[in-house]
Amino acid sequence: MLCLFIILILELQLAFAGDDGYAPTKSACPGGKLTRAASEGLNPEENAYIQQRNAVAKQNLASYLKGANLRDFDVDSFLRSANPSIGLSFSGGGYRAQLTGAGAYAALDSRTAVGKGKGLGGILQSAQYISGLSGGSWLVGSLASNNMISIDELLQQNTLWQTEHSILDFYGGIHFIKNTEMWIDIDEQVHGKKDAGFDVSITDVWGRALSYQLLANSNNKGAGTKFSDVMKQDQFQNHKAPFPILVADGRAPDTDIINFNSTVLSITPFELGSEDPTLQTFVQLKYLGTELDDGTPSDPNSCVTGFDNAGFLMGTSSSLFNNIVLSIDKSSLPSFLKNFINNVLVTPFEKLNVDVAKYDPNPFYKSSSQDSTIAKSKTLYLVDGGEDGENVPLLPLVHRKVNTLFAFDNSNNDLTWPSGKSLIKTYERQFTPQGANFAFPYVPDEATFLNLNLTARPTFFGCDAKNLSSLTSNIYDVPLVVYVANRPFSYWSNTSTFKLEYSQSERQAMITNGFELATRLNGTVDPEWPACVGCAIIRREQERLGHAQNDQCKKCFERYCWNGKVYRGPSIGDNFDENGRTVDANVYNSRNVPGINDGGPSVKRRKI
Repeated sequence: MLCLFIILILELQLAFAGDDGYAPTKSACPGGKLTRAASEGLNPEENAYIQQRNAVAKQNLASYLKGANLRDFDVDSFLRSANPSIGLSFSGGGYRAQLTGAGAYAALDSRTAVGKGKGLGGILQSAQYISGLSGGSWLVGSLASNNMISIDELLQQNTLWQTEHSILDFYGGIHFIKNTEMWIDIDEQVHGKKDAGFDVSITDVWGRALSYQLLANSNNKGAGTKFSDVMKQDQFQNHKAPFPILVADGRAPDTDIINFNSTVLSITPFELGSEDPTLQTFVQLKYLGTELDDGTPSDPNSCVTGFDNAGFLMGTSSSLFNNIVLSIDKSSLPSFLKNFINNVLVTPFEKLNVDVAKYDPNPFYKSSSQDSTIAKSKTLYLVDGGEDGENVPLLPLVHRKVNTLFAFDNSNNDLTWPSGKSLIKTYERQFTPQGANFAFPYVPDEATFLNLNLTARPTFFGCDAKNLSSLTSNIYDVPLVVYVANRPFSYWSNTSTFKLEYSQSERQAMITNGFELATRLNGTVDPEWPACVGCAIIRREQERLGHAQNDQCKKCFERYCWNGKVYRGPSIGDNFDENGRTVDANVYNSRNVPGINDGGPSVKRRKI
């Protein structure tokens, strides 16, 4: 009788549930075209934000540089004539990337209490841009949607990022009713979007489920939270936060993408689009879902708003995880979701393209800028931003000509540790038709990354602009890249990309290890690390202005810049010491560093 009563209550809830604002709605049109050509440069609203952000960022950078103890360097004099710009980029890699990236974010944040005097606090406040894809989009999108909350405050509140249970069993097995209510709500929300006339995909389901962790502080777990509303929060209104960018790839159904043919799309609070030759167009994000023909609304009196749900966009950037939704026990799902997922499982087209997010109607249909596959399609198909191998989302920041890029790489290339592959893919892309309008500094092959320890300690690429003249005549527009890859210090953090459950202690340990990565073990490995990072930040503007480096920065560059050497010998091993990978199994390895071994391989020393 009790079970029958529970089922009756849930069915009544389902009957009266609403979509809670997830379904897009009609609104007035702003007038004119809703698209613009990439050749016009920055979006005007973004440009206005960055112009005001620059003044705030420069003040914070002055404080950072003075606190970093740069010797024989006049910070105030330099900043009167120089305008250094900083971009922060966080890779994909599921919760591994989100949590380890959160530690790096905390290390860069002057609000982090434990970081006082130990690390890079203030660089977040000095940065113009922050980008993320897939697991990195969960980090960037969640923080941006929550007013760029500090990691300290996030952990203290303990409402976001509840990772103890899988997203598919969010409240845990003992809370059967609450879990069922969650799926009832998601059923109605996705169903409501379909009833409003929009095609839906597994990404809609995945994005809504994801929001229970990433947008838990928002009404109805983010059902009505729009990414275009991010800029209304006070951290952005006061220009205290770097401008957020999520990244996805365009892909036609039934095709494969690689870094040579992918269309990399940026998703900002103002617009979605790409500088790539296959698109070269942007559309106003607020009006996604509006039927456009060459950028003009088919009905100039009726546009769509609300399509840009923040969870849906983060789900788009991480659509690699759509398959997870198919693994849920479908017998317990409400009827619409059950039928929808069952249809995906038996329909060949849907099953082969389960990782696709459908944007229908396509905002770039008949775009005048390009006669491309994207412009010819009635539907825009987007997938996980890391599917083309460029797992650190650097391209949008490179196009914005940021001086210094911080690349936080939590990929799973070599025994679920990074191997530099993402940077290699971005470097190689510039020599293809898709890379016709940007330049990226030289990087070596994966064997060199691994065996010269370019992944086990921070590495700078593009240290001397004069060496980049064979890539471009605009050598000062090529960024200096500060590359920081995942490795163990206090925690064995190479967990599986598809590990979906972390206890609170595991979550904290992953974040702590990420903090240690960015701070060189809380400043103990290299007390001058903050100064060396300062040297990297000021380098391009020094070169542009013809200023010489001081001796301190020269020594930093000797320590951290890749010198062009390429490794051709055998592997040196997969254990770690403070500065790199090694054959010595006495320091940091899976047997003497605590960590999660059910989510990653047991790493042992290779014989050489």
